[in-house]
Amino acid sequence: MPYFAKLLLLIFCLVLLVESRKHRRRRWTSHLDVQRASHIFKKNRDLTKAWKGKTEQLLRVDEHDFTMRPAFGGPAIPVGVDVQVESLDSISEVDMDFTMTLYLRHYWKDERLSFPSTNNKSMTFDGRLVKKIWVPDVFFVHSKRSFIHDTTTDNIMLRVFPDGHVLYSMRVTVTAMCNMDFSHFPLDSQTCSLELESYAYTDEDLMLYWKNGNESLKTDEKISLSQFLIQKFHTTSRLAFYSSTGWYNRLYINFTLRRHIFFFLLQTYFPATLMVMLSWVSFWIDRRAVPARVSLGITTVLTMSTIITGVNASMPRVSYIKAVDIYLWVSFVFVFLSVLEYAAVNYLTTVQERKERKLRERFSCSCGIPHSKTMMLDGNYSESDTNSLAGYTRNQMVPEEEKPEKMVVHLAMSNESNSSRKRGLKGHMGLRIIQNTHAIDKYSRLIFPGTYIFFNLIYWSVFS
Repeated sequence: MPYFAKLLLLIFCLVLLVESRKHRRRRWTSHLDVQRASHIFKKNRDLTKAWKGKTEQLLRVDEHDFTMRPAFGGPAIPVGVDVQVESLDSISEVDMDFTMTLYLRHYWKDERLSFPSTNNKSMTFDGRLVKKIWVPDVFFVHSKRSFIHDTTTDNIMLRVFPDGHVLYSMRVTVTAMCNMDFSHFPLDSQTCSLELESYAYTDEDLMLYWKNGNESLKTDEKISLSQFLIQKFHTTSRLAFYSSTGWYNRLYINFTLRRHIFFFLLQTYFPATLMVMLSWVSFWIDRRAVPARVSLGITTVLTMSTIITGVNASMPRVSYIKAVDIYLWVSFVFVFLSVLEYAAVNYLTTVQERKERKLRERFSCSCGIPHSKTMMLDGNYSESDTNSLAGYTRNQMVPEEEKPEKMVVHLAMSNESNSSRKRGLKGHMGLRIIQNTHAIDKYSRLIFPGTYIFFNLIYWSVFS
């Protein structure tokens, strides 16, 4: 029993020794962490604590009246501008406007914001300080809608240098008017401009200028539009005059867009051309197939009307003729003329058949005899009886009152010379009728395609 008690006491002492060592190790680790944190804190001091509440005092915001421009009462303050175009979001033909997202930057010097600095480094602020100092009042001329992005905060940056130079940058999306000319649509090019100008300060107080000339305008290489090819961006500037306020400096961001034609080739030009070619199929259809030719002509006319309506529905209602209107309406005229061509063929065929029927009735062997009696004679007289009367002439005929039956036989069976001459006359007249009616279709097969090809050559050479 004493041996067992000694063993328990030894185990208890060992446990106490281990726990004391762990405790000392934790204290040492905590001390090292405190020293390391103190070293990091000393290395990266939070300057906001040293300048807390003194930023405005450092820039002397409260000591000046920033409602007035820098050097108020003196010469005009120069304000440089540069722009980086982030995207062209949309071009609307119906509303005649465009939407652009850009980074707009202003550069000027305000000695009231100068501050002492040993390392000549600038200080950067967000939009909260902008409300307390003077900034240029630049606005977009002819803009319909515009806003500064505010996700997640206002996309505004203000950078102040020790000598008082200021960089003021913002991210803006603006929808502005663009006067478009659709006389060559869809083979057109459009030139639009985004105009910047000071709202309150004339050229005597504020001089806007492009900071680096044409190099002041940068564009993202990934900018692309579905319907347009962006050909070039360039900058210009000039003075704008208002009768009530004076002259103002105005900056222009000009860009030229050329419309992609392939979409309209697939959706407009090819269908219209195919409808015109389809209308030519009726020239090869028999003129007696009235339902086929009429239905084909009406179908092509209605389809062309649908194409014209669809194109004009997506376009502004301008008061002048567009290039696509010329093509579609000329195609419509070709389709309509093919319908009129068959109307002419059908009418002439009807007239010629009427004349042929009259000639047939005039020279027919059964002229003046009822059809029922002719049939009776054809059935009662044998072939030998009729052959025996084949040599009779008109001089040998007896009066109709005395021998009507013989007269009928003589008229029905005339000599070979007379019958062959009559058949030749009727055959010549029938051939002439066929040639006259088919001549319109025959000539149309050449005239319609040739004229349409000639029109296409002129159209694409003029508008391309």
